[in-house]
Amino acid sequence: MLRKRTRIGEIVSIIGDAIATAAAVSEGHQPKVHNLRGLGIDPKQFRKIRY
Repeated sequence: MLRKRTRIGEIVSIIGDAIATAAAVSEGHQPKVHNLRGLGIDPKQFRKIRY
C-alpha cells in the first residue's frame, strides 16, 4: 500500500537534502544526485557551477 507523503515529511526531507548538499559542497565534494533532485536542482546544471 502506498502512503501519501505528509507535509511535515516533505519538509524534513527537503531540510535533509539541503543539509547533505551543503555539507558535500563545504567539503569540496559533489552532492549526491538524489539530494540535488530533492531540492529541485538539475544535477547536470549543478556540475557546471564552480563551488
